[in-house]
Amino acid sequence: MEGRNAATGSVMPDGNAATRTLIESILAGSEAIVALGVTLEAFREDTVVLRMSMRPDLTRDGTIYHGGPVASLIDIAGDMAVAVRAGGGVPTISLRIDYLRPCTGSRLLATARLRRFGRTIAVSDVDVHDDQGRLCAVGRGTYSSMVG
Repeated sequence: MEGRNAATGSVMPDGNAATRTLIESILAGSEAIVALGVTLEAFREDTVVLRMSMRPDLTRDGTIYHGGPVASLIDIAGDMAVAVRAGGGVPTISLRIDYLRPCTGSRLLATARLRRFGRTIAVSDVDVHDDQGRLCAVGRGTYSSMVG
């Protein structure tokens, strides 16, 4: 399966089956992630794209996503970018989010890029785009680079 980069529209071919299985098993293994409806859209080396579809319980008023689910999407996407390199889910150390505009539309795409993977610390940057391709939030997560 191929996905499209939300910012550029370019095709992002999926990596190997083992990586897909790892990401999908981490997503499916968390009740919180399942409850948010977060799914894998695409991936390639050091980049993971996750999708979260609009539901009334994720919004403030039925049209604008609440900041909490958006923050969770950013954290989950950043974690997955690190998890691919680490070989499993990793703990979050810190998370910063900037909301740039209201997140609206039928779905959000979070594109996480692994910026650094060190012996003990890893960093991911995440861009969140709405269904019109508008950048609505950005985040940076610091994670342990050790599975746990």
